[in-house]
Amino acid sequence: MKQALLLVDIQNDFLPGGALAVTEGDAVVPVANALMPAFDYVVASQDWHPPHHLSFAAEHAGYEPFQVTELDGHDQVLWPVHCVQGAPGAGFASALDIAGIDHVVRKGMERRLDSYSAFYDNHHLNATGLADHLKARDIDHLVVLGLAADVCVKFTVVDALAEGFGVTLVRDGVRGVDMQPGDTQAAIDAMQVAGATIVDSSELLTGLK
Repeated sequence: MKQALLLVDIQNDFLPGGALAVTEGDAVVPVANALMPAFDYVVASQDWHPPHHLSFAAEHAGYEPFQVTELDGHDQVLWPVHCVQGAPGAGFASALDIAGIDHVVRKGMERRLDSYSAFYDNHHLNATGLADHLKARDIDHLVVLGLAADVCVKFTVVDALAEGFGVTLVRDGVRGVDMQPGDTQAAIDAMQVAGATIVDSSELLTGLK
């Protein structure tokens, strides 16, 4: 088994004070920093939206963030403007040890397509190239953490499993949006049912020594 660490969207806009802040989102940063040195290969995904992305509520007159509209025949959750290409909010968390990242995959760059997963857009029309990138390096198992557990982490894990990767989710390395109370735990449970192993970082570090 050849493993890589996958850090999902640990970006300023998802941290406390950010445009789409996840409660305690900054708590995943020290977990990521502690785990990175234990892996030979570290990948980070980055939400990277054009300025007028159609997942933004501001692009839809009369709608507020977290409402749902229809876009190209699909339900679309509308979000606050976040992770705009080149803006400070799209940058990785300042406390994240970016020197430990070997590869960055950007997503959400198509104006009409949202992309929660680090592997595909939400309708699986386009791949990000991450699966091929990992397979070319003979990586067959991913250890995943980041933001948000009930959105981008969940979609990334489900797609990774569908692509044939083994997946371990770092429980203390995720936090969720929790638009509905309990969403985060439900997402963790769903990832486990789909085939992911759930561990805490302390267990993982002990096993990697």
